[in-house]
Amino acid sequence: MNMAEWLDRTSRHRGDAPALFLGPTLVADYRGFRDRASALARALTDRGIRPGDRVAIFMKNCPDYLIVLYGIWYAGAVAVPINAKLHGKEAAWIIGDSGAGLAFVTPDAWQGLVDATPIRVIDTTTDEFADMIRGDGDGDAPVSRGPDGLAWLFYTSGTTGRPKGVQITHGMLATMSLCYQVDVDPVAPADAAFYAAPMSHGAGLYAPIHVRMGARHVCPVSAGFDAAEVLDAAAAQGPLSMFMAPTMVRRLTDEARRKGSRGDGIRTIVYGGGPMYRADIEEAVALFGPRFVQIYGQGECPMGISVLSRDEVADRAHPRWRDRLGSVGRAQSAVQVAIGDADGRPVPTGAMGEIMVRGGPVMPGYWQDPQATARTLRDGWLMTGDVGRLDEDGYLTLQDRSKDVIISGGTNIYPREIEDVLLTHPEVHECAIVGRPSAEWGEDVVAFVVRHPGSTVDDHALDELCLAQIARFKRPKQYRYLQELPKNNYGKVLKTELRQMLGTEDT
Repeated sequence: MNMAEWLDRTSRHRGDAPALFLGPTLVADYRGFRDRASALARALTDRGIRPGDRVAIFMKNCPDYLIVLYGIWYAGAVAVPINAKLHGKEAAWIIGDSGAGLAFVTPDAWQGLVDATPIRVIDTTTDEFADMIRGDGDGDAPVSRGPDGLAWLFYTSGTTGRPKGVQITHGMLATMSLCYQVDVDPVAPADAAFYAAPMSHGAGLYAPIHVRMGARHVCPVSAGFDAAEVLDAAAAQGPLSMFMAPTMVRRLTDEARRKGSRGDGIRTIVYGGGPMYRADIEEAVALFGPRFVQIYGQGECPMGISVLSRDEVADRAHPRWRDRLGSVGRAQSAVQVAIGDADGRPVPTGAMGEIMVRGGPVMPGYWQDPQATARTLRDGWLMTGDVGRLDEDGYLTLQDRSKDVIISGGTNIYPREIEDVLLTHPEVHECAIVGRPSAEWGEDVVAFVVRHPGSTVDDHALDELCLAQIARFKRPKQYRYLQELPKNNYGKVLKTELRQMLGTEDT
């Protein structure tokens, strides 16, 4: 089934319902949304785009983003969303790898892209684009696509090399969306999706279920994440639901404290995409209340591996609530989760190993990369590359990426355990743990710490904190203090860059 059919159905059932907003300004109701997407599909067909062809989206968050996305799907083509923060040359590489024949852009991105790629580029602020989306009120039906039909090429963030194109099918999107409704957070027509995180990533993946339920779609005027704007929009246009990376939740909490806000109008914040430290989510729940749901997924199984529900995130009565809050929840309805050893064989309950997933939301493979596909998909299982464990109640604790595990003296040390401890110090704002080569031990533990403004916390205080809570051999051998941690465009800490800092350090 073509995911554009959900827009077609909603427009016929609730055509007058408000759909697309730029800040508080209504841009289109559902009938207008459908007409513009259908008109764009017609224009794409006139320009030679055929079912299965790839069309790139290199745009900041805005209502036209959804019109373009659904117009591509209406035409039976494949969307290639690209993070708008990437350099034009990086975007051009993705366009070349995907074989996209056309790209839609917003003005801030397009010049660098034109210089780097010969394909046709359409600026969505021009008269040409306005003509392409001018509907006549008699929209065509979406081109028929089966559940295995390619819908979205999702390019991984590429923190360790060139990004890979994850093939996301219409069936995967439908399954993931229905799991959102069942497992994550039921959507009602009165709700609104607020796009503070990049629509090329998790935020955009959650658009279909909000389209299916006839909810509103609100794009911030800033076209990105601004904590103050989120709080103001929620108060004026709530109930709002949104996806956030953990670093965004941290910034929202800080801003709410500064403004004396309790987040009125925020219905749900779904967080994921990186480690959420227990101290940060405890503080957020204490301030905002039960508004948070955690999901765990990756591009290869988008947003769909596990979920820690709103009630579980807020629970403080269960005897093991801290352990559960430190987990990423239980398997979503459409997947099976297991823990395997280096050969993919199941390990006993509670044992550490690689997280393996199979089910409807799992990708069929990487775009034109059979070797990487064979390494990642084994005997029907997606090998996530993440290290974790399952407890007897089915809660999955994500320890670290396998490449981030530190082996010191022959013993595995998991950075997240140490990071969780350091973040309990009231003067530590952020931290990241990496390994440094050691002739004696193999690797030493090094902590990179971002202190709160005005803080003077030092090595001695952090050493005492660690020694009070974890084994001595896990204690950092060195602390490095930074103004900020290096992060990619999705807010993930770039531990590769931290290791490079250690590599260039005088010894």
